[in-house]
Order: sequence, then C-alpha cells, then structure tokens
Amino acid sequence: MMRRPLLAFLGAVASLVLMAAPASAMKIERVVSPGGIEAWLVEETAVPVIVMDVAWQGGSASDPKGKEGLANLVSGLLDEGAGDLPSATFQKKLASTGAVMSFSEDRDYFEGTFKTIADKRDEAFALFGLALTKPRFDADAVERIRAQIATIIARNMEDPGWIAAQGWYKAAYGDHPYARPEDGTQASLASITTDDLHAYTKNVFARDNMKIAVVGPITPAELGALLDKTFGALPAHAELPTVPEVKVAPKPKTVIEKRPFPQSVVIFGGQGLKRADPDFVPAYVMNYVLGGGSFSSRLMEEVRAKRGLAYSISTFLAPQRHGALFMGELGTKNASVGLSLSLIRKELARMAAGGVTDKELADAKTYLTGSYPLRFNSNGRIAGELVGIQTENLGIDYIDRRNGMIDAVTKADVARVAKRLLAGDGLIVSIVGEPNMSDRLPAGTKLRPMPEPTGRPSEGAPGASQ
Repeated sequence: MMRRPLLAFLGAVASLVLMAAPASAMKIERVVSPGGIEAWLVEETAVPVIVMDVAWQGGSASDPKGKEGLANLVSGLLDEGAGDLPSATFQKKLASTGAVMSFSEDRDYFEGTFKTIADKRDEAFALFGLALTKPRFDADAVERIRAQIATIIARNMEDPGWIAAQGWYKAAYGDHPYARPEDGTQASLASITTDDLHAYTKNVFARDNMKIAVVGPITPAELGALLDKTFGALPAHAELPTVPEVKVAPKPKTVIEKRPFPQSVVIFGGQGLKRADPDFVPAYVMNYVLGGGSFSSRLMEEVRAKRGLAYSISTFLAPQRHGALFMGELGTKNASVGLSLSLIRKELARMAAGGVTDKELADAKTYLTGSYPLRFNSNGRIAGELVGIQTENLGIDYIDRRNGMIDAVTKADVARVAKRLLAGDGLIVSIVGEPNMSDRLPAGTKLRPMPEPTGRPSEGAPGASQ
C-alpha cells in the first residue's frame, strides 16, 4: 500500500526486454566476496534496477512432522518486520528505497527474490539482510499471516485441482515428506510457535546453503562487498533434517475423490528422471512430443483436437531433489474420463514402443532451442534461471551448452528413454469429480472436435532448469 509510486516504476523497468543478443552471449561472472560468499553476476546496465534471487535447500519437505506449513509460514512473515523495525516501519523503509522483496518455498527449496533501484541499493540490501538475520515474528503479524494461510487451506479443500494433486502424491509417495501438503493442515499450522519460526531461519538460512544470482548495474567488486554486508551475519552451516530418497509406488493405482462437480480433474503419472540422469535431456525432448508441446503434442491431438474430450492436456517432468516424477493432467467432463484415460494409455504405449518420427524430433528441437532465449528477457527472469541452474548443479557454462545437448538427441535416444519411462502400465491416477470410468461414452453423449487453439506452446516442464 505504501509502495505505489516507486514500485510502479520499478516493476515497469524490471520487465523491460534486456536481451537483444542470444542467451549464450550473456557474460556470467562468478563473484566471491572477501568473506567467501559466492554469487553469479550478470552486469547489465540497460536499466537502473538490480535483481537478486537466492535459494536455500530446505523447503516444505524439511518441515518437522506435525509442523507442516512451517516453511510456508516463514515465507509470509520475513517482510513483516526485522531488527528494531516493526512491520509498518519496515514496510515504510522498504517503500522509500523503491525495493520489493518476496519469499516462497517448494518441496526442496526456500527462495527469496529482491529488486531495488540501483541508486538505493545499499539501504535496500541492508533491509533484505535484516529480514534474513533478525526477523521479528511479532505476535500480531504471525497471527495475521497464519489466518491468511488458514483461509487458503480451507479454500484448497474445495479446489478439485489441489485435491487431485494431493491424492496423487499420497498414492505415489505414501508417508514420505513429499506427500505432505506444503501449506500444512489447519492443525499443523495452529501448532507452529514463534520458536519454530526462529529455529527454521537459523537452521536453513546459512552461508553454506545459498545459491545467489544478481543481475543489474553493479560491478563484481561492489557486489562482493554487499554480499558480506547482507549475508555475513548468517550462520556458517545449515542444520537440515535428512529427507529420504523416494521412488513412485511401482504398482498402478487409481484413486477417486467423489465430488459433485460437472467435470473431473485427472492427474496421472509415474517415476521420472532426476536432472543429473544422462537420459534426462532425451526425456525432455520426448515429453515435448508426447504432452509438453501443448497445442502440438500427441496427447493434445488425440484427446482434444480429434475428439473434443478436453480443452487442455499436458505432461511434464518434475526432477525433484529426492524423487523424480513424470506427470500429466487434464480436465474433462465426467462422462469422458474413462475414454480420455484409455487414449492416454494408448499414447504412452505407442511412444514406449516406437519413439518419435523424424519430423516430430526436428520440430521439437526447433522449438526447444529457439524458445530458450525467451527465458532471459528481463533482469528477474535471468536471475531466476541462473539460480535454477545452480540448484541443479548444471555449471556456469550451461547456457552455452544447453541447445547443443538438445540438438544432439537422436531418435534412438528418445526410443530408449521412452521405453524406460513409459513401458508397462504403472500409471498412478488421481481423479476428483464423478467420473464415468468406462472407455466408452454413455449413450447420447455428443462431442465434437474442438477448433485448433492459437498461441505459443509451452515446454510443460515446471520447476527445473532445462
């Protein structure tokens, strides 16, 4: 509320397209501060905005049992006061610098994103550091954010997509931490204390547990000094619980949550590949052809374009740190759930048996390599990509190598990985609605092919740098 004038300018400037040159032309510098803190820097002077993205290992999968939602609650509270600055004062000072900070978590990582106008950087970086090293967690702020999350949890319980996803993770992973709700439950959220919040920040926000990327008009020497001032007071070493490795349950399973909805949400999937697996890049290309290419994929053609069974259907790879997934999702009328699943299984089997055609492979490579520079069209997106590359341990030269790796994929590579991932019927399926599970439509059901959609297909692979 207090941020409007400067932040409106900041947001507009930060979204400007920065890359006239290809992504591979970026100069990424490895900066090590005098105190030994490492960051990757792209010194970009086109706009007067500095963006920093920071990730710490220790997301919701690290929440203690019975305290699910701890990382998420911390993410909502870090800009609610720090040091001797209560929430309102902290927000006012933040607004006066034109800075924006936000925090989020997923199952594996806790992430902070920070933007500031370059000529206010010293004060703004100091506020970001204060939020990390001396969060207040005042009672009124904690209860306000806790109440907001409780509302979200209640809303999730009526959201068919959330219910289906949670059902799938439970069927696939059982009692593993990945199967726990990231926001927590009403009971676990209520059990989190201020001591829990402080323990989380102390254990997770450590100097040996950070991946940092900075983009903007700042030199390596200037950044090095700011890194020490911002992060130097953090503990040297993180203290993280052990999250066990996990694989998807090997036997096929279908779980149905009956809800009186006119449509069903369907999530399906099985074991995937970790990012370091030599077959990951061929699997990424295969997935584009199968269901990741959105409007051009086999599943979209068979389920949507030819038969009008669903408006959209997609698949993606999720190479989580402790367990990798191949997943897909669609929404369809209750009457056509069984038929849609039958078609999906046929397409998975066809890919496993025959791989891709020459044209499909060439088209996939053209799109996947040609669209890659679009990920680097703003300071914020560059910083996010660089942190993703770091967390996946892909190397500082990955941007230069990435398209060559995709171009090197052969039909034999795709056939091999398709057989590895898709052969057999080990599919786990979670459905929310009142589905007809027959592979035939009920008598009298009328469907027609939907018109060809317009727009650019997505890569369908959230959560990892590819």
